[in-house]
Amino acid sequence: MLFARHGRLRRRKGKRRSILLFGVLLLASLIALVLATVAFTGQQILLSQCTTTDLRQLALAENSFLYTDNGQKLGVVPSATNRQLLPLSQISPSLPQATVAIEDARFWQHGALDYQGIARAFYQDVTKGHIVQGGSTITQELVRNLYIGNNQRTLSRKIKEACLATKVFEQKTRKQILADYLNEVFYGHHAYGAQAASRTYFSKPASKLTLVQAALLAGLPQAPTVFDPLVNQRAARVRRNEVLHAMFRNGYITASKLRSATRKKLVLRPGHLYTQQHQPNFFGWATQQLPDRLGKHGQRQVELGGLNVQTTLNLRLQGLATHAVSSVLHTPTDPAAAIVSIDPQTGAVKAMVDYLPSGRKMQFNLATQAHRSTGSAFKPITLATALSEGDSVYSTFYGPPALSITTPECRQGSGYWEVHNSADEAAGTMNLLSATAQSVNTIFAQLIARIGVRNVQYMARNLGITEQVGGPYFRQACAITLGSVGFTPLELTDVYATLANGGIHHDPQAFESIRGRNGKEIPLKSTGRRVLRANVAAQVTGALQGVVTGGTGTAAALGSRPVAGKTGTAENFQDAWFCGYVPQLATCVWVGYPKGEIPLLNVEGVGEVFGGTLPAKIWHNYMAAAVGNLPVKSFPTPDYNGGTYITGDGLYSTYVSPTG
Repeated sequence: MLFARHGRLRRRKGKRRSILLFGVLLLASLIALVLATVAFTGQQILLSQCTTTDLRQLALAENSFLYTDNGQKLGVVPSATNRQLLPLSQISPSLPQATVAIEDARFWQHGALDYQGIARAFYQDVTKGHIVQGGSTITQELVRNLYIGNNQRTLSRKIKEACLATKVFEQKTRKQILADYLNEVFYGHHAYGAQAASRTYFSKPASKLTLVQAALLAGLPQAPTVFDPLVNQRAARVRRNEVLHAMFRNGYITASKLRSATRKKLVLRPGHLYTQQHQPNFFGWATQQLPDRLGKHGQRQVELGGLNVQTTLNLRLQGLATHAVSSVLHTPTDPAAAIVSIDPQTGAVKAMVDYLPSGRKMQFNLATQAHRSTGSAFKPITLATALSEGDSVYSTFYGPPALSITTPECRQGSGYWEVHNSADEAAGTMNLLSATAQSVNTIFAQLIARIGVRNVQYMARNLGITEQVGGPYFRQACAITLGSVGFTPLELTDVYATLANGGIHHDPQAFESIRGRNGKEIPLKSTGRRVLRANVAAQVTGALQGVVTGGTGTAAALGSRPVAGKTGTAENFQDAWFCGYVPQLATCVWVGYPKGEIPLLNVEGVGEVFGGTLPAKIWHNYMAAAVGNLPVKSFPTPDYNGGTYITGDGLYSTYVSPTG
């Protein structure tokens, strides 16, 4: 009886336990269902706080890079922030590991939001009585920087941030999110993203970061100023070791690696990639041209950056130009010189050098900013105008030693225009071919008086002079034919390149190609425009050949290679020029003192520096090497017997003889 009674009691207790267990399981299921429902409902409410149209990425500025014509780096066009985007595969694995370990240890387990992290942060904030932890995930940080752009700690901003983070997580993989984060996060010293940070602190690409270097960088985003290794190495090292310990706790490194890494000192090598420039004068000119070449929104594109620009600069020619100047002007007290070379077929600027024998660096670009009197180097513009107006190179003039020009538009003040030949020598009667070769001032004064100064001004503008026609540099009226007006070496080289190209003008070009942020090439329009009839250009070239073969510029001759050019000497020998060309390359050389209009007297054994002396010698030395490997080409043979050119598309011409 007793055993039976105990059995019944055990059965009743077992039954009650089963019922209780069932009840507990049922209650747990109900609670789980309620929590799941609440979570689902909460997420649905959260997702209703934003739309996919809110996922419009803020424009992230990044640097642009300029290269020579064969891909050697010239320098960086900085954006407001230094940034160079990289795929995750080009970043050392230690950096993403260190970043996850210190910023978001459960990144590979949780979703867009880390509810455990939020709960932990909430507990810490409540117990401390103020905000200690934010609980944000890497995805949330990315969204804040990419799509929201402000760090205000408001409830509405936090809700939108969480909503957008969820939507981003639905569209991207964790690897993609981590890569985006590493490319946009701020590491201090204007360095945004892993590549810029690695270059800034270690002078190396992000792919080459060591473990300790990666740990240092990973610790910076929390407080870049506080942990700045270039300012406070002690704080930076403490923070770096915190990152290394976090990597050990999360299984990224072993205990032995931890011990070894934490003992190492900071070995910094601050980089100059984003500040260093090669060939600064050309680089500066090119960066000024960049917005215009990109079109209507060019300035905005430059500000956003991310451009990879191949320029026209040829370092071989640049080196040859520098050597040509330094081999002639080698005394520290010598005057300065500038050289510009242009490819006539395209307008590409292949060399741009300004040189001070003293070695002093200038903030002023002599090649593009120095407006200096051209002397007789301007005369080919007057000759081209006269031939376009119907004159012949065989037109004859008498050129006395001195002459008073009475034409009203040539008057200077209330008096006539008084013109003198160089050294007041008598030139006699000659045609325009000889007058050009001997650079006879009084004949070219008569020529501009006859054809009209306004026509010469417009011709100058068409051939490449960018100064506004009728502007301050043209106020000296007829005297411009003798070079009384100042132009830059770049402008004058452009003029001679147009003559070398048979009368087709190209604006000076600094760029071969430009690739945008997406890697696609941006089209560059560089269509030439015919500004001078081909036969007129050929006749001017023929006259300029006489300058080199038997006139004032014989020092520039290149043996059997045909050369056309013109000397230029300003009044009182204050500036001296030689500008010339072969069919493949046009070059101008200017010599003068940058400080002011100081006479070029007793320079390197030359008592009075004419354009046919030191400038022609520099031009010869440079061009002999520059075109030495190019085939010898002849200039077009001009037709002096009449006829016209009928232009079609502005690039090519068909000659029609007088007889049809």
